Amino acid sequence: MSRRCQLTGREPGFGKSVSHSHRRTSRRWDPNIQKKRYWYPAEGRYVRLRLSTDAIKTIDRIGVDAAVAQIRARGEKV
Repeated sequence: MSRRCQLTGREPGFGKSVSHSHRRTSRRWDPNIQKKRYWYPAEGRYVRLRLSTDAIKTIDRIGVDAAVAQIRARGEKV
């Protein structure tokens, strides 16, 4: 599963871990991606989305219909 939010597009950040001796090794910061199922009344079915926790709060605010419209406008299949 790709660590990418379907609504906000949030992806992993990349950087370096720096030890006490200042040796640098590569690391990544993954977004907090959750699988969430929402009832989509326009089609009379459930949709399963991969969302960051920030996007879950956004859907609570704007609604499932607007969120699915944004995802589909980007050309992503829902």
